[in-house]
Amino acid sequence: MTISMKKITTEDVETLQKISIKTFDDTFGEFNSKSDLEKMYETNYSKEQLSQEINDDNSDFEFIFVDNQLAGYLKINFSEAQSEEMGNDFEEVERIYILKEFKRRGLGTHLMNYALDEGRKKNKKEIWLGVWENNINAIKFYEEKGFKPFSEHVFTVGSDKQKDILMKKNIKKEP
Repeated sequence: MTISMKKITTEDVETLQKISIKTFDDTFGEFNSKSDLEKMYETNYSKEQLSQEINDDNSDFEFIFVDNQLAGYLKINFSEAQSEEMGNDFEEVERIYILKEFKRRGLGTHLMNYALDEGRKKNKKEIWLGVWENNINAIKFYEEKGFKPFSEHVFTVGSDKQKDILMKKNIKKEP
C-alpha cells in the first residue's frame, strides 16, 4: 500500500467539493435531514466557498491517496482562519475525512501526523479540533492521539444546531 499526499489548489475545487460532500454524507447523513444537509452543502461546500478557503494563506488543504486512489482529505487552519478565536499559538484541524472504503488503514493517523508536523514547523503550542459529541469513534481516535476535551461549540448543519466537543493537544517542541 502506497500512501501519498497532494496539496489542494483551486484547480482541484470540483474534486474537493465531491469528496467533501461524500465523506460528510457517509459520516453524518443518517443523523441529519436531507434538507439540512443540502443547505449545509450549498453553503459550506459550494465551489465559491471552497475556492475562498483554498486561497486563504492561513489554511492548508491536502488530499491523501492510497495506491493513487483518492482516499480522503485534511484541512488545517492557523491564525484568523480558525473557526474559533484561539490566537496565534494554536493550529486547528478543521476537517479530517476518509472515504469509508479506506478507513482503518492508518490514513487518519497519517493526516494527523502531517497536521502535527505543520503546527510544529510554525511554532504552534497547541493543536485543537471540534468533534460531534455523538461521533464516538472519532472521539476515541483523538483521545488515542493525546487530545483532551476543553470546551464545546455549536456546529450548524442546515438549521440544526449540534454540539461539538472541542479537544486540544500540546505540540510545543521540548527544549
